Amino acid sequence: MPAVRLFPPELSASSAYGEKRVRRLVKGESTTRSDLTDQLLIARMQQRAVELLRAEAEVWVIVDGSDLRKPQAQDMEALMKVRALRGQGLVPGYRTINAIGVARGKRGLLYHHLFSSKAADFVSEPGEVQRALQSVGGVLAASRAAVTYLLDRGFDDVAVWGTIWAQGHHLVCRVAHLDRLITQFKGDREPETVALATAAGQMRELACAEAELDVRKRDQRRAKRQKVTAHISACPVRVSYQAGQRSEQPGPRQQKDVWLVRVELEDTTQAPWWLLTDWPVDDAASALRVFQMYCQRWAVEDGFKFIKQCVGWEDVQMLSLAAVRLLVALGWIAAGFLYELGVTWDWAEVQLLARLGGWEKHKNRRPGKFVITRGLRRLLDVMSVEAILHDHIAAHGQLPPRIAALLGRT
Repeated sequence: MPAVRLFPPELSASSAYGEKRVRRLVKGESTTRSDLTDQLLIARMQQRAVELLRAEAEVWVIVDGSDLRKPQAQDMEALMKVRALRGQGLVPGYRTINAIGVARGKRGLLYHHLFSSKAADFVSEPGEVQRALQSVGGVLAASRAAVTYLLDRGFDDVAVWGTIWAQGHHLVCRVAHLDRLITQFKGDREPETVALATAAGQMRELACAEAELDVRKRDQRRAKRQKVTAHISACPVRVSYQAGQRSEQPGPRQQKDVWLVRVELEDTTQAPWWLLTDWPVDDAASALRVFQMYCQRWAVEDGFKFIKQCVGWEDVQMLSLAAVRLLVALGWIAAGFLYELGVTWDWAEVQLLARLGGWEKHKNRRPGKFVITRGLRRLLDVMSVEAILHDHIAAHGQLPPRIAALLGRT
């Protein structure tokens, strides 16, 4: 009976051993060195991002912490508990930290890491955040750009702020803890220690802006992307911090003058945004600038959603942690091509994903989201099948003879 190949010909066309290399790759158990690992793929994207942003006068770094949920998975390696999609209860999954650098018409991936509290290499989640900040700060250290980190509520942590300020960089962070104690100034009176919520009483409105955001207005049943009016208020406060606060040798306690900013979206059901920044916010222009900075997070949301969709398929049950990390890294390569994160058609990984997705050469047409996503799905199918076959061999010593013959394996 002739052997039937499990893998598409595109995966093995380059050499007689291409199929074996892919098998070793997807199992994460190769005994030979491979150029296709998650670390090397992300390092290459990081290097490309630094090249794109090197000459810019200003760079915004959007940091995102995401849950990758696998609600039905049981046999995948190192599954941890993460929040369910609507925030009710916990489900199996993984955590990621990602950072995208944005400048004038340019953006690139500066950091990505998938981790689990059940993995052997896990230290702590704050430790993972610090590792991300140190990595981004390190690759941007030679840049002369004014770097500002744009952070969501998950990074409302004075230890995070201290690391960023120790790098000489700036931040705009959405505040989650309005009970945080800060120093407030009231005219000629002595400064006093109060909660952020109390300090908000000293705010004054500085600007009014119109923007397109995903919001639900009071007379609407669901949120949609639409124009909304934002009222922006601010007041100065002072916070205490230490560089390296969670390290073995933290620095001396220091004071930092910052501004508390409130953004109220008119005629919507959304609660006000509370932002903290070390950029001065004392007039309309500076208030609008901070508002635009934080809105920039929405400009890259499609890339983050694409990654979640790529690894959100509930039919994947038996991948190793190394295989999941590789799959997500390949997802970032795809997102980098589709959402202009410095990845071009010249990258071999993009061409492979396109061919797996059934793309055929056209003179002036590149593959789109559907083709690239289908290529990722097919690669995921290969990885899933390999995991099941590997598990059967581990349990029974070999594949059934007829199945082995069908796959062309001895």
